[in-house]
Amino acid sequence: MKYISVLCPLFLAHSVNAFQQHQPFVSSLRTAEKTRLHLKDENMTPEEREIALEKALKAMTSFSNKYIQNTNTKYCSDLSIPAVVIKGLAEHKVSLGAPLCPCRYYEDKEKEAKDGFWNCPCVPMRERHECHCMLFLTEDNDFVGDKEEISFDEVVDLSSGMGGM
Repeated sequence: MKYISVLCPLFLAHSVNAFQQHQPFVSSLRTAEKTRLHLKDENMTPEEREIALEKALKAMTSFSNKYIQNTNTKYCSDLSIPAVVIKGLAEHKVSLGAPLCPCRYYEDKEKEAKDGFWNCPCVPMRERHECHCMLFLTEDNDFVGDKEEISFDEVVDLSSGMGGM
């Protein structure tokens, strides 16, 4: 045990020194690794992506309407908010293969999508009915509206400034 306590600081000091000498190279590799996404839609033509996005947008609109009914929640009084969130979920469904919450920042979107914690409905929503995106609101929320359904056309129209469709 005595030898370990003597060797560990020496080893650590040597390792830290060696790491510092190669720090710029290691840091640039980590940055490149973190920022390089393997998007599901990267090999799609613009037409294929547009078709996939429309299909995903219809699916996410339908899902949201059903989830509202099943959880006794409602949409925000400003319908552009759920429209933009639904559009973001559809975008992530096409690019990542999962409806990752579009309202959060992620160091690694692919990892988060695979992990599933922030895939809609996220764990906080499933467990406590807390929706960070304001997509699914409970009656006690100051921004709750009276709508329990949003149409595909409303989502398209109200999210039109977001790009894509």
